[in-house]
Amino acid sequence: MSGQLPDILVLSLVAMANPTLLAATTVMMLLPNPRRLMAGYLLGAYTTSITAGILVVYALNHSHVTSTAKHTISPGEDIAVGVLCLVMAYVLHAGLDRPIRERRQAKKAAKIRSKQEAGKSTESLTTRLLGRGDPRVTFVVGAILSFPGASFISAMNHIHKLQPGKVASILLIVYFCLMQQILLEVPLFGFIVSPYKTQTRVNGFKAWIGRRGRTVGVILATVLGALIILKGLLSLG
Repeated sequence: MSGQLPDILVLSLVAMANPTLLAATTVMMLLPNPRRLMAGYLLGAYTTSITAGILVVYALNHSHVTSTAKHTISPGEDIAVGVLCLVMAYVLHAGLDRPIRERRQAKKAAKIRSKQEAGKSTESLTTRLLGRGDPRVTFVVGAILSFPGASFISAMNHIHKLQPGKVASILLIVYFCLMQQILLEVPLFGFIVSPYKTQTRVNGFKAWIGRRGRTVGVILATVLGALIILKGLLSLG
């Protein structure tokens, strides 16, 4: 059961890499009163994710199906997932995903052109809602965009298998939900402490990600892959 904790940690790191959250944070930082907007979004996200986490773990704890099938991921499965991460790192490093990216960009450009020709807005619904500058709207957007994803469900399943008790389970759920929103929490804290410096640093960070995003992805995929493979190899012993 102790092997579940590293899995929860890895999944929380995966959940941090949320492009939708990064885009929403970027939009809110460009609007008036970003602190109020980001706080509203964060409260909505916490409401959905923490509530969903407690419900999922509670349902798993009281499910006769899961209670009779408490198996853990085998070392072989760990190694396979780790190898997939390393393959992903190689694909990113070698640029083998270029044809897919080019097709996706061409499809996106064609969609934007068709909207422009039809006189429709090219911005996403999320961007238009956030652009209203109302914390109540960002609360709703944050709540909607924070419904459980694959990494969230998997983490809740690991918490269930760990069986740490009610209080510890809630603490682990809150930890995961906090980590999941870190791309918003860090700039929000900065805006509270030092708004002007934070805006400058955030702009610099976005520019850096634009230049080095692929390299960062390669490093993260390599590190995660190596850690997961190491965990699988240690489990073999």
